[in-house]
Amino acid sequence: MKKNVGRKIISLVIVMAFFGLTLVPIMNAQQTVDELTYDLLIITPSKFTRALRPLVEHKNRVGVQTTVVTLGQVYREVTEGRDKPEKIKYFIKDAVEEWGIKYVMLVGNFRSMPVRYCYNGEPWEGYPEPNFISELYYADIYDQYGKFSSWNTNDNGIFGEWEGESAQDYDIDLYPDVYVGRLACRNRLEVHIMVNKIITYETTTYGEEWFNRIVAIAGDTYPDGQYPFPTSAYEGEENTLTAIGYMLDFEPTTLFTSDETLSGPDDVIDAINQGCGFLFFDGHANPGSWSTHKPNSSEWVNGLSLQTMSQLRNGNKLPVCIVGGCHNLQFDVALTNFLKGFKEAWYHGIWYPECWGWKLTRKIGGGSIATIGCSGLGMTKEDKDSREGASDFLDPQFFYEYGMNGTDVLGEAWGNTITNYLNQYPVNWSTPAGWDYAIDAKTVQQWILLGDPSLKIGGYLQ
Repeated sequence: MKKNVGRKIISLVIVMAFFGLTLVPIMNAQQTVDELTYDLLIITPSKFTRALRPLVEHKNRVGVQTTVVTLGQVYREVTEGRDKPEKIKYFIKDAVEEWGIKYVMLVGNFRSMPVRYCYNGEPWEGYPEPNFISELYYADIYDQYGKFSSWNTNDNGIFGEWEGESAQDYDIDLYPDVYVGRLACRNRLEVHIMVNKIITYETTTYGEEWFNRIVAIAGDTYPDGQYPFPTSAYEGEENTLTAIGYMLDFEPTTLFTSDETLSGPDDVIDAINQGCGFLFFDGHANPGSWSTHKPNSSEWVNGLSLQTMSQLRNGNKLPVCIVGGCHNLQFDVALTNFLKGFKEAWYHGIWYPECWGWKLTRKIGGGSIATIGCSGLGMTKEDKDSREGASDFLDPQFFYEYGMNGTDVLGEAWGNTITNYLNQYPVNWSTPAGWDYAIDAKTVQQWILLGDPSLKIGGYLQ
């Protein structure tokens, strides 16, 4: 990113203004390049820029200074970087230093907007997971010494690698330096849907009674016998009650298997359709569904799936959703994954046409305004020798950030939650893969925000 490029852009704006044309990255032609500052950087394939224009105009109107940059611009202007994700990360670094950005919105699914795969995964018996998507890679710009963080200390092109007795890519900072969210849009229609949802949410939600509800859905995550030690009959319910305790001014609705308020998808759909500001699932999942157990029972209780989402009709009463479970936000799923092998694709649920978290977010006529959850195998306190932390600490911390700390911008709540986790559970990179510290790193590495990181939770006073 060069300053003379900025001068060319300003000249282009003046010429286009003379002919009555509009440039997507809206900027004041009276400013000098040194004075240009932005809050939100949107990076997108060029095919989505026109559909994003109303969102850019809206964001600037509410005081979130926004610019759009195409992937083509990124690849032309960045001379560093071994591959496309690293070039994007270098561009974000330059934008932080030259424009002062706080938020980064990536627009496009895994095919049109590159992802970074992180290789922090001891292959667990029966469920090998050598890598998973990490959007935190794009947010963790600097290492602990203030230098660019490559996440590839040994320079072998395998990122976040942790195998054997200690991490190969060590001393990764992990703390977010910018707040990153993705609209995993597969086409222009989905861009239009998300632009309309965000604008409507931010301009109509403020002061609405429905917003002051939180719906929590959970049961017995681990019936006795799944681990070689006793487990609570209410792990998921306990976590959601912790979250509710932070939301002092919110009316809670709990759907629990212990009291049979959760007996199947209809209970979940009815609760969401009434409208709520926040939605919290805590249980088990795959890319296409979420479920849990009755207390001390191996019997499954289904909560919400790609199929039953079609019954959501909550209109513009859109919650921010936090989901505890495996792979709900694994947005690189596709029917073509059957080519990797039918058995593997079916068993791991990677054959779905889209993931649970994205469909909930992009749904027309309801769903959520944003969804946060795991791109990979979700880890809980039961997976750690210490039996504390992991998602049991991370997920409720989001509600602590909003309810107790008053953090009402979505990306900041996401980023501060990760920061709080790392402060509580700092990572020791000189320990074996698959052990507590590697689980702590993975817990934050795979926690993804599908939505607008600059979203004003609860909307703006109009």
